[in-house]
Amino acid sequence: MGCLTLRGLTFAILITILVWTFAIDHHTCNARRGWHSSRTTSSSLSKKKSGSHHHHHTGGKSKSKSSSHKAPPSPFTPPKVKAPPAPPEGKSPVAPPEKGYHGGPAAAATYNVLDFGAKGDGSTDDTKAFEGAWAAACKVAGSKIIVPSSYNFLLGPITFSGPYCQQNIIFQVDGTITAPSSFKCYGPGLFQWILFTKLVGLTIQGAGTIDGSGAIWWKESGLNDPLDDELKLIVPLNGTKEETANSSITNSLGGKMPSIKPTAIRFYGSFDVTVTGITIQNSPQCHLKFDNCIGVSVYNFHVSSPADSPNTDGIHLQNSKDVLIHTTDLSCGDDCISIQTGCSNVYIHNVNCGPGHGISIGSLGKDNTKACVSNITVRDVMMQDTMNGVRIKTWQGGSGSVQGIMFSNIQVSEVQLPIVIDQFYCDKSTCKNQSSAVALSGINYERIRGTYTVKPVHFACSDSMPCTDVHLNGINLKPIQERYHLYDPFCWKTFGELLSPAVPPVECLQIGKPSSSHVQADHDTC
Repeated sequence: MGCLTLRGLTFAILITILVWTFAIDHHTCNARRGWHSSRTTSSSLSKKKSGSHHHHHTGGKSKSKSSSHKAPPSPFTPPKVKAPPAPPEGKSPVAPPEKGYHGGPAAAATYNVLDFGAKGDGSTDDTKAFEGAWAAACKVAGSKIIVPSSYNFLLGPITFSGPYCQQNIIFQVDGTITAPSSFKCYGPGLFQWILFTKLVGLTIQGAGTIDGSGAIWWKESGLNDPLDDELKLIVPLNGTKEETANSSITNSLGGKMPSIKPTAIRFYGSFDVTVTGITIQNSPQCHLKFDNCIGVSVYNFHVSSPADSPNTDGIHLQNSKDVLIHTTDLSCGDDCISIQTGCSNVYIHNVNCGPGHGISIGSLGKDNTKACVSNITVRDVMMQDTMNGVRIKTWQGGSGSVQGIMFSNIQVSEVQLPIVIDQFYCDKSTCKNQSSAVALSGINYERIRGTYTVKPVHFACSDSMPCTDVHLNGINLKPIQERYHLYDPFCWKTFGELLSPAVPPVECLQIGKPSSSHVQADHDTC
């Protein structure tokens, strides 16, 4: 029994030692494996952060061969499936900044005209420098041309043209740009001094001044220039009318004046254009013109010319759509704003007008042409010492239509003729009587208030094409007799409705619609 007991004890001890040895070996093996796995994971994470691919390991025996892999891609390289097409050989995706670039990596390219040779001394011709700055800016989207303050740049007739220029170019005008005081550089006659054509997203901004040197052009105006037809309604108390003097221009001022007087700034065939901050003064003719444009914004803008400067419209719109004009001060010798044929969706508000001839739609239909104007709103306007307030003027013999017009909240002060429709417009001595006319309908006047010096309302509509749907609401106009004969409201072939009592009473307006009127032919409709 003792022997058997000793053998059993010995066997138990051996079994215990074997189990203990196996446990230690197993723990040591697992510990080594854990260290290796941890190192591998850390290395893998490190490679992930640096942009490399993750490699799978099996039992810690698989090794990556760095020599068999390409260099990790840049963190800014997009995935291959979404990468844009490569630019043409030798071209970078973004045009490099050229001479005159002053911004950092995130700034738009800027081109100062001084860097292109402009002197800005008021006497040196800087036209070539402006052309050079434009040629550089034209290549870079969102670029900016700088016309710095404290300089006066003499600029001849110039064109900044597309359509191959990049979009959203900015003209930063903080200095002064002056037109030549000579006719010679205009040749037989140009329609404009500064032309922007076939551009997208162009902006003219800044605190600078653009001076058209118009005085030399105004001196020879008179006999050959058109006169505002509403002058015939304004009769001084002494019975005399002022005659416009006609003076010749001496050779020292550049010789004989061309037949066409230039507009200061003209936009043609452009989209989404903006003019803000600048002042245009002393233009030979119109100050700012938009022709065949879509998407126009003008605000914080100023026009300044003498009241007797002939045909110097402030803003002229023709064949243009989606126009917004607001927060502007317009002082000139003709219409503060002129809206011509082909215009629609025009919204004008918060404008100060005067001196000048008011805000006009027309003249339309001259020389038997077709005119189409629609959806025009003019509101929150101050008129001070102007010939007209809000006016629509058309020629006999025209065709087409004017419809959807709203004149609202117009404050007039010493305005000669606050409300005018004239379908017998004629800017020369005599005009032939004709039966056809541009049709006027849907004309609304509300809250027209203030003082007048000649006649509060003048509605002269066509015999064959009477004005229809003319509505008056909140009209309160009081006379001031200064130096002109005063007249009562006048209406001819004008049909519509008085929505509230008018001051003075407009009893001549015919309520309802005409019993019969000319039916427009297909070619007359817009």
